[in-house]
Amino acid sequence: MDTIIDPRLAQRVAKTEERFRTVERQLADPDVVRNLDRLRELGRERAGLAGAVEAGRAVRALEAELRGARELLDESTDPEMTELAEEEIAALEERLANAVARLREALIPPDPMEDRPAVVEIRAGTGGDEAALFGADLVRMYRRLAERCGWTVELMSLSEGIPGAVKEAVFTVRGKGAYGRLRYESGVHRVQRVPETESQGRIHTSAASVAVLPEAEEVDIEIDPADLRVDVFRSSGPGGQSVNTTDSAVRITHLPTDLVVTCQDEKSQHKNKAKAMKVLRSRLLDREITAREARRAAERRSQIGSGDRSAKIRTYNFPQNRVTDHRIGLTLYRLGDVLDGDLEEVVSALRLAREEERLAGGGES
Repeated sequence: MDTIIDPRLAQRVAKTEERFRTVERQLADPDVVRNLDRLRELGRERAGLAGAVEAGRAVRALEAELRGARELLDESTDPEMTELAEEEIAALEERLANAVARLREALIPPDPMEDRPAVVEIRAGTGGDEAALFGADLVRMYRRLAERCGWTVELMSLSEGIPGAVKEAVFTVRGKGAYGRLRYESGVHRVQRVPETESQGRIHTSAASVAVLPEAEEVDIEIDPADLRVDVFRSSGPGGQSVNTTDSAVRITHLPTDLVVTCQDEKSQHKNKAKAMKVLRSRLLDREITAREARRAAERRSQIGSGDRSAKIRTYNFPQNRVTDHRIGLTLYRLGDVLDGDLEEVVSALRLAREEERLAGGGES
């Protein structure tokens, strides 16, 4: 009887179970028990593998049940028993499909940067004031997501337009899984709605770009001070005492890459420079990760997570209450929930799609 698990997935399960058994044997080794660092390392690995192993067992158990129910159906001559068997098969097939989905999720290898803070950059694109208003919607969406996940948000820089609009915002999100979950938001976000200033009731299309970078630590990226040009200037826009009256704003240019970072939200020039350096390190680390992923992908273009932010990734259609993620063809008719930070279904689907592609590409990550 055919199985729902495709051969690539079955192979992954077998390898995971084999590694799990190896780790358990090593944990029982007296030499390992005496080495606390190695013991902790293997303990963490075992914990990471256990979920996938248990999910694999659950799938096999359901497959056995389904196989037995199908055999019973084939042998049945009683119409009543046939009907019961068909109902049981339908229920088992649904349970098995859900179990396979959980197995795929459990097999996704942990991202070493999963728990890194995420530096989120939002910039209004085509659409003028309406695009900037949409930029403010995106800032609120990620703030609400952070609240749901128990993350903290630190504003790095903000450029506002008309009341309630955001031309550009840079902020850092900290908390468990912050970068791992937010990384899929990188790309061009498009909104379709009737602006408040539109007297004819016509739908306008505007866009904003989102970039999500892992916050870099000094050990990740070494920056030669000779490669930097640091300019100071007077802050502009709304601010408290002394913010707009002293040369506290900082602009840092990384000469080898021409990357420019500006920070002016703090009263202290020193604090602005420290914040700007954090953003610069994150952008340089992101470039390095993107280049690494491009090399690994070689001729195979990654559907998601490739770092290519030029493509439209998501559309928010207000008249239809619709959100569509174009990378995986996912459409949800609950726009309000998504803009209120409920991105769980979207993120889970993107994670699974990325793993599917990784499996299809021969297991490269």
